Amino acid sequence: MSEMRTRKIGKSSQSVTELGFGTAPLGDLFVRVPEAQAQQILQAAWDGGIRYYDTSPFYGYGKSEHRLGTFLRQQPRGEFVVSTKVGRVFRPPANPREVDPTFWADPLPFDFSFDYSYDGIMRSFEDSLQRLSLNRIDMLLIHDLDDMFHQSEEAIAACLAQLYSSGWRALDEMRRGGVIQAIGAGINRAHMMPRFLDLVDLDFFIVAMPYTLLDQEVIDGIFPRCEEENVGLVIGAPFASGILATGPTADARYAYEPATEDILEKTRRIQSVCQRHDTPLATAALQFPLAHPLVAAIIPGALEAAHVTANVDSVAREIPKALWAELKSEGLIREDAPSS
Repeated sequence: MSEMRTRKIGKSSQSVTELGFGTAPLGDLFVRVPEAQAQQILQAAWDGGIRYYDTSPFYGYGKSEHRLGTFLRQQPRGEFVVSTKVGRVFRPPANPREVDPTFWADPLPFDFSFDYSYDGIMRSFEDSLQRLSLNRIDMLLIHDLDDMFHQSEEAIAACLAQLYSSGWRALDEMRRGGVIQAIGAGINRAHMMPRFLDLVDLDFFIVAMPYTLLDQEVIDGIFPRCEEENVGLVIGAPFASGILATGPTADARYAYEPATEDILEKTRRIQSVCQRHDTPLATAALQFPLAHPLVAAIIPGALEAAHVTANVDSVAREIPKALWAELKSEGLIREDAPSS
């Protein structure tokens, strides 16, 4: 195992390995992952030099945190960084036989309510400590406060008001007291980023979709502001929900949905350029966001240990500069997008 490069998260003092591991699949995202397989995946990540792990109570309704904690409590605490999220509080459902699984194939039998208040954030943080079997968490993120999960502007505004008037005090107290090292926001919609920056003093964002080989619109608007305010970025879905890993297959997913024909065709064209330069599509997909100076890390997930090993190899592989030049000349990525 070679030592993986690290980068600093925004204006915080926290550094992370540039290739991290996103644990949503360990919450059984769309498909069930057996327990032993989950631990094999985490072992492959550790063996590959990955030392940054991101999770959330939402992933499998606690399952991802439990699985990650089982693995990390057996590792030296000073050798890894873990981030998790706040904004939901979990409890047993009113009817124990009725659990809404949403994205999760086999979630734990709990229900949740959104809660961005001081008490809700502290409750979520303390519950995560227990599930993770850790007595400290390095970074906390405000989770899913966007229109993917809050279906009206009134609901979003109410949650933002609750965060600003109450919950932010909990996060700020923990950061100032050294309980956590950085505060972030984990979001699915790029248009929410300015609203957070107007409201609170973040160190970084985890963005699920807005900066991949297939989409670079954020270069125009929000990225310059993040740079001005020294707010870092972690790319949560460098494979754009799967299509940049699987390629343009019939069942490929983009932005959590079946890929449209336009996306399939664009992916085919990008893949053809990659093939001409003897580079796997997945390798280009992982390395592309890391070329941007704002990006501290990418955190792809995995359903098998072999996927993790392939990701580690992809980040280390050299990509010909001519590949990026051709993608730009063909109009497949933006001319002003940083590239390796």
